Amino acid sequence: MNIPMQTGRDAGTAASSPRSLQAWLSWQETLHTRDIELGLDRCRAVALRLGIMPLPCTVITVAGTNGKGSTVAMLDRIYREAGYRVGAYTSPHLIRYNERIRIQHQSVSDAQICAAFERVDAARADIPLTVFEFGTLAALVIFAEAGLDLAILEVGMGGRLDAVNIVDADVAVIATLDIDHVEYLGGTREEIAREKAGIMRPDKPAVCSDPQVPQSLVNTARELGARLELLGQSFHFVDNQDYWTWWSGDVLLDHLPKPSLSGGYQLRNASGVLKAMERLAARHPVSRDAIAVALSSTVLPGRFQRIPGQVEYILDVAHNAQAMEYFVATLMTLPAVLKTHVVLGMLRTKDRASVMHRLSKVVDHWHLASLTARQGALATELGETWRGLPRRGVADLHDSVAEAVRSVAAKAAPGERVLIVGSFITVGEALAILQPDHA
Repeated sequence: MNIPMQTGRDAGTAASSPRSLQAWLSWQETLHTRDIELGLDRCRAVALRLGIMPLPCTVITVAGTNGKGSTVAMLDRIYREAGYRVGAYTSPHLIRYNERIRIQHQSVSDAQICAAFERVDAARADIPLTVFEFGTLAALVIFAEAGLDLAILEVGMGGRLDAVNIVDADVAVIATLDIDHVEYLGGTREEIAREKAGIMRPDKPAVCSDPQVPQSLVNTARELGARLELLGQSFHFVDNQDYWTWWSGDVLLDHLPKPSLSGGYQLRNASGVLKAMERLAARHPVSRDAIAVALSSTVLPGRFQRIPGQVEYILDVAHNAQAMEYFVATLMTLPAVLKTHVVLGMLRTKDRASVMHRLSKVVDHWHLASLTARQGALATELGETWRGLPRRGVADLHDSVAEAVRSVAAKAAPGERVLIVGSFITVGEALAILQPDHA
């Protein structure tokens, strides 16, 4: 095991005095030379020192390019409806860091997170951790002592080398697969699927809800000895318009309510959820009624989130080509409006051309915003991409998301629509303005 040593600072400084959550997060950014450093050795070593492995509950790990958040949200809601105590770890957050660590759907407190950070810092000694690794270990510390029945863990990026993968999943769920994070995961679906498949474990069930599964995922499951279940092969669904039907072997669930989360693709996510639950049914049985109630009441901010009014706002964290294609397809099922505006802010690491090309099919007026976060693209960079679109409309450039949201609010007329997309950061900053009571 090769663990790089921290240099240039006193490892005990962070715990020497009380710190706010924001102070902890700012300090963590100084710990490692990179924002992202894939690999399990550092986290595994600290987790062993903390004595939190294995987690004393059933673990479901969720990976995928798109659909992870929806999958986690449905699993969380269904198991809570069935009476189980559930913890969920997701990333990134929209407004508050605390959203990443939830117990019984409630974000944990600043005090709980800071206490967990102190324990992680004391245990890591001279091992440098990224912000994500620090947060993952803190979540595991909190979950280990929370008396959970189930912990649902969302992979941050990839799977095989993601910090979440230090935990052995009782069931691995892989949602849809597409191109993203190419600098870390590879530039093809085959390469990316191989990385996602790394969350599978020998002789444990794994579920993939992508209907066009890459062969590399199947091969990796075989190499690992995982029991892979594939949509369209070992489990199925049919859309009956007003309701839907799911089946796997002799198990049939018919006349199910559609998921409350918008988009026809949510039936694929829900199908994977039901298969994962079916594989855990002997340990954690769930009634059909609990499934029906939970599917029809699952809420996930920032996923085709509609804010009604004379000007409707629709917010979505879609930030890659596949996600934007799904977003646009769902948008086109809605009644036409007089004019569509979009507030767009993206990270520089994302494929702006692919995203904006798909979005251009439905946009009349672009409001391009600079993101001030690390790797945030400038409005001028988005403008360069906009000029290359075959269907451009008009565009305004803004120094921030807040400025873009206020500008579009002044310009949009009754009967028009505003889309806010491109990044968790974009949606989070917009929600803080549009729904300040929820921030």
